[in-house]
Order: sequence, then structure tokens, then C-alpha cells
Amino acid sequence: MTWIDHLLTSFYNAKWQVTADQAIYYREIVGNAFGLGSALFGLRRNAWAWPVGIVGNVLLFTVFMGQAIGNDQGTPLYGQASRQVFFIITSVYGWWAWRRNRARTHGVAVSPHWATPRQRAFFIPLALVAVVVCFFVFRAVGAGFPVPWWYYLADSWIFVGSMLATYAMARGWVEFWLAWIAVDLVGVPELLHFGYYPSAILYAVYAAFVIWGFVVWLRISRVERRPAAGEPAAVPA
Repeated sequence: MTWIDHLLTSFYNAKWQVTADQAIYYREIVGNAFGLGSALFGLRRNAWAWPVGIVGNVLLFTVFMGQAIGNDQGTPLYGQASRQVFFIITSVYGWWAWRRNRARTHGVAVSPHWATPRQRAFFIPLALVAVVVCFFVFRAVGAGFPVPWWYYLADSWIFVGSMLATYAMARGWVEFWLAWIAVDLVGVPELLHFGYYPSAILYAVYAAFVIWGFVVWLRISRVERRPAAGEPAAVPA
């Protein structure tokens, strides 16, 4: 084993043993720190939001799988873990889209705007159907773990709501901040209940942060009108 392998293995296994039955892995703290960094870059409309977020997604996936992959932290949160995979996929698309926009507009990675009524009419019913489907899928996958029915419903909404929010962010929709608020309202109580305390604390920080982000993007969407065909986009000061 090389020193790099030893370092990665040590980091992967490093944890704080809170009680005899509860441990907090340091990669959960580090992963959430990268998540916060991604959100800060997103607020600034900086394309680095996406690769920074990917690092956090990989780390948090290994955390939320819990006992399913041998962690002694607690019950696997399949919705939380599954959304990290989607985040990685969407982040690749978002990184490409924002970098392309920045090249086309000479510096603007994304111009915040509201989704159209047609887009809302498509994505909202789709999200509701997806929550129902995920509820039954997660309940079937997690049949071996003694958890209440509402756990699967909460995890389904967290998964679907996070997918919707991340896709909306890549498209530049102002609504993505509202979707994150709805996810946080469910995510914080769930994480506290199952003992994922660092993530719960960061979710609570997100709740205040996304309100700020919504106000900022809303203001930008009112100042920056979308350019007409052939007209150069306005570059923020």
C-alpha cells in the first residue's frame, strides 16, 4: 500500500465516536463543507460551484449509505445517498452549460430567470409522480431496516426535490432556491432523527443561506433582462 492509499484509507475510516452506538465520520463534515462551498459559488454564479459540489457528493454518498456498506453511523438513507449520484450527473451538465454560457456571453455563466408556466406545468406533476414512485422503491430496498413509513416518504421528497432544485439551478431558474427551502424543511428533522448531526446542522445553515440566495437571484433576474436574439447579454459589474 502506497502512502496515498494509506492516507485515503485513514481519512475514509476516521471518525468521532460520540457514544458506543453512534459515530460521526469526518468525511461527513468535509463533504458538507464542500457542499457549502458549492452553494457559495452558485450564489456568485461561478462555474466552480459544480466541480466543488462533486467532491462533496462523492464523500456524502459513502456516508449516507450507512450500515448498507459497513458504516456504524446508522440507518442507510437511500434518498440522501441516491441524490448524490444524481448531483454528480447533473453537476457535469451544469458545469458544461455554465462554462458554455460564459464563453458565449463574455463572462456571464447564467442569467437568473423564472421558469415559464409551461415548464412548471410539466415539472411539478412530474415531481409529484416521482415522489410516489420513489416511496415504493425505497421502501422495497430498505425492507430489512426497522424504520417508520414516513421515513420513506421524507427520503423520497428529499431525493426528488433535490433533483429538481439542481436541474433548475443548471437552467438558471430562480425557483431552485425555493425547492431547496422545501427540501431543507424535511431534511433537517430527518437527519436529526437518524443521528446525522453534521449534515443536519449544515442543512439548517442552508435554510438561512438559500433564503438569502433567493433574494439575490430574484434581484438579479429583475435587473438583468434576457437578451433578444442577436443582442449581447449584460455583464454584471
